[in-house]
Amino acid sequence: MTFLPATRPAPEMLMMLIRSAATRLARSAQRETLVPSAKVRRVGAAGLLLALGLAAAGPAVAQTVQPPADLLRIQGQKPGQAAPAVAQPADGRAPKATVDRITNYFNSVQSMTGTFTQIDPDGSKRTGDFYMQKPGRVRFEYDAPSPVELISNGQSVAVRDRNLNTQDITPLSQTPLRFLLAERIDLGAEPHVTGIFQDDRFVTVVMQETVPMFGTYRLLILFDAKTSALKQWVVTDPQGYDTQVSLSNVQVNKRPDPKLFVINFERMLQ
Repeated sequence: MTFLPATRPAPEMLMMLIRSAATRLARSAQRETLVPSAKVRRVGAAGLLLALGLAAAGPAVAQTVQPPADLLRIQGQKPGQAAPAVAQPADGRAPKATVDRITNYFNSVQSMTGTFTQIDPDGSKRTGDFYMQKPGRVRFEYDAPSPVELISNGQSVAVRDRNLNTQDITPLSQTPLRFLLAERIDLGAEPHVTGIFQDDRFVTVVMQETVPMFGTYRLLILFDAKTSALKQWVVTDPQGYDTQVSLSNVQVNKRPDPKLFVINFERMLQ
């Protein structure tokens, strides 16, 4: 298989993408209704896989590609219209001191609990509770009427659909979710990090990963610029569909019940 040469997108183009994600986060916090995307995608278990960055199984290859043009505009911005000014360093890239601060804080957080809001590519919104314990363990429970839940036990990720009575298993090592669940990560040295940017609200880590035969997945991780807290991530799949997950009511280093991360593999045999 032949891959295109890895090329880094221009900083100003990445900053437009980041401002778009930051704008969506701010707007979703201020209002309950969102404008549906023109791209419609089936939700449910597939939406959860996308939201959590669960690519199809296969070896991953680090690669940087140019962001699609439709993702480079801020929501509501017309083609050719200049983007509104946002306070930021000269080229938008976060200084090393900021990168080190975010890295040290995120590594110090070994467990998290709270609530989440997921915005799917068709604009629909779902909510639920999450529990995380590093390394590798997480549980996402969707509020009714969604029948979906996700569990990672540190090695495997199970997505259950109670209505369909299905359970899909994916190795954690083959999903971008592993970055969020790593016990320690060096953002300044991680090869999948293509850029770290900062404005007055967020520090945004841009990661990309190419899965052979499927394409490139983009992961934006947004941290609060003042507190360093993890606020949101946005996953864009190879077809350009992006799904965002925002966290709220977060408590850190409050160890969840280990039973929450147990996967019942016998369900696959039923």
